[in-house]
Amino acid sequence: MSDNYHNKRVPGLKPELSFWQIFNMCFGFLGIQFGFALQNANVSRIFQTLGASIEEIPILWIAAPLTGLLVQPIIGYLSDNTWGRLGRRRPYFLIGAICTTLAIFVMPHSPALWVAAGMLWIMDASINIAMEPFRAFVGDNLPKRQRPLGYAMQSFFIGIGAVVASALPYLLTNYLGVANTAPAGEIADSVRYAFYFGGAVLFCAVLWTVISTKEYSPEQLAAFETAQGGQQVALERHRTGKDYQFASLVWVALGSLLTLAIWSQELDKQLYILSLGIFAFGPLQFYCAIKLGNKDGAERSKLGLVFNVVDDLFHMPKAMHQLAIVQFFSWFALFAMWIYTTAAVTSYHYGSSDVMSKAYNDGADWVGMLFASYNGFAALAALFIPLLARKIGIRLTHTVNMCCGGLGLISFYFIKDPGLLWLPMIGVGIAWASILSVPYAMLAGILPSQKMGVYMGIFNFFIVIPQLLAASVLGLLLKSLFDGQAIYALLTGGVLMMIAGVAVLFVEHTDDANAGELATTVD
Repeated sequence: MSDNYHNKRVPGLKPELSFWQIFNMCFGFLGIQFGFALQNANVSRIFQTLGASIEEIPILWIAAPLTGLLVQPIIGYLSDNTWGRLGRRRPYFLIGAICTTLAIFVMPHSPALWVAAGMLWIMDASINIAMEPFRAFVGDNLPKRQRPLGYAMQSFFIGIGAVVASALPYLLTNYLGVANTAPAGEIADSVRYAFYFGGAVLFCAVLWTVISTKEYSPEQLAAFETAQGGQQVALERHRTGKDYQFASLVWVALGSLLTLAIWSQELDKQLYILSLGIFAFGPLQFYCAIKLGNKDGAERSKLGLVFNVVDDLFHMPKAMHQLAIVQFFSWFALFAMWIYTTAAVTSYHYGSSDVMSKAYNDGADWVGMLFASYNGFAALAALFIPLLARKIGIRLTHTVNMCCGGLGLISFYFIKDPGLLWLPMIGVGIAWASILSVPYAMLAGILPSQKMGVYMGIFNFFIVIPQLLAASVLGLLLKSLFDGQAIYALLTGGVLMMIAGVAVLFVEHTDDANAGELATTVD
């Protein structure tokens, strides 16, 4: 990297930070990703150990995306409008880290399946409280030229944290002799100790960022905006109270009809998640209609948290709508991989679905290593993605990367030797690195600076909604079409990942500078 890391101070403009200042600012993401990776690699295993069937796993995982859907935009809005002794974003880092650490310590001691599901809900809500402000934190503290470096640093810590956390149970078993089996209904010691270590890492890493990093006050941020020409972007607000009223009736009707169809046809109960979600969006819009009334655009900002989050959702930039399609297919595929890889590998490659058997637990440990490997490959891929973007363009770069990931997931079906499954993870890692960086780089030039937090939270909708849909229909699809064979979930994910790669080509190319800015991080 050849970026200048010494503080450049131009009067009136936001100063550039040194390398170590950016390092400290992003270090907390190592801890957050540590907790997230432990959850992804081990929770399905914990659920199966406590008696969950393959068909039940998606519904138990619903806690993760649902809490993200609710928490991230709320925390984004609150952090946009917060200032206290710890600053703007740091109070949420600290609160989220404390709650996540406690949930991580409790999770491997869950005595029953419902307790584990509850702990997952608390853990994911807490991770989202800590995670959401970190994206906006980069925008707050760094000038535009250094933001790509900040997001690259976050991606680096995501890779490191995920590699170590995903591999922990395997390493504990194979190098320290910790047992990876346990009596019926109990979690293996290798998983327990991994969660203990992960909780400690998460808390310490976030605490380091809170202590070592300062934030600009609202007055200072306003002064920087003024010095840059007062670039406070205001999106046109055209949705009226009548629009909200009409839409509320449509969503209630659609949700009611779908719920009735599920009940009358005795369809899978997991589909109620989808139908009730559609129904609930109706009353939410009716509330917005009441709040808005006949008020003009200038008064909308005073109508409270719920209204402003929903109103911002309906007034997103055009490219954000287009990126929503890309995110939908990408994250549906990722969710299929996260919740079904353990079941797929243990049953298809190791020949066992018995959670008490050594074959199953060896396979589950190997999945942890596979998850570690794709995150390691992602860390390496992140170094080359900016260079590729400069050569062929940012959209085509994402297309190539997503096709690599799709082919990787599909190849799980054709590779019979589990020892070779690290090969597909090269492609998955490339896609994961791209998903973590390219959509944010494409979006960077169109987000209103004064709404950085809330729009980062809203962008999370297009990560969460496909996961909710996957949790609603994946189990049903596997049961009805593929006789419950989890390997077909990975095949489905591979196809959808490639569709995402095609969809990105249709996103409005709003900021050619994004590819160039991204490339400067590796010059």
